[in-house]
Amino acid sequence: MTTEAAGCTKKSRGRPKVFDREAALDKAMTLFWQHGYEATSLAHLVEATGAKAPTLYAEFTNKEGLFRAVLDRYITRFAEKQEALLFDDSKSVEQALESYCSEVAACFTSTDTPAGCFIITTSAALAASSDEIASAIKARHTQREQILARFFAQRQARGELPASCNIDSLVRFVSCMLHGMSVSAREGAKCSELKEVIHTLLRLWPQLVNA
Repeated sequence: MTTEAAGCTKKSRGRPKVFDREAALDKAMTLFWQHGYEATSLAHLVEATGAKAPTLYAEFTNKEGLFRAVLDRYITRFAEKQEALLFDDSKSVEQALESYCSEVAACFTSTDTPAGCFIITTSAALAASSDEIASAIKARHTQREQILARFFAQRQARGELPASCNIDSLVRFVSCMLHGMSVSAREGAKCSELKEVIHTLLRLWPQLVNA
């Protein structure tokens, strides 16, 4: 091998790896989802992502910045897909709600990710020292409730829900049901078991919307 060729080989071997932001976020998401914000250290994140601490700091500033990016990634990968099912105008209000809740149940029990809801799980494990992160998660909770309220309001305007239907109460009921489904999934409930809960919701639907 010539000296020039040997030099090229050494340069090629020494080339730094390109930082894969999305892959790093997905790996960090798994850690936060499984262990919560407080229990996930920077050392854990470095080990899981394969990126050095200076690289993570350069990209996300700190652990809080990384978590915020992970939260956005979760919304893009999972929440937006779920919420889009609500606004399928080809389905009745009951059918759209069932599709949404079933997709949520499948996410909660998927073997590709930790069990339960990322947002509910991480919020449950937050300490008082994480006020800003707690606020970000609370804002996301509020956003999900606003999306449900918008869905019900649209269907009410189309005459699919009675004018007397209390949308706020309906949103609280569905939100509490989803929260309980997340907890059950963390405790080992199967997707089929969560879908039984959804079927109960649909059986109760006439009473809920006419209460």
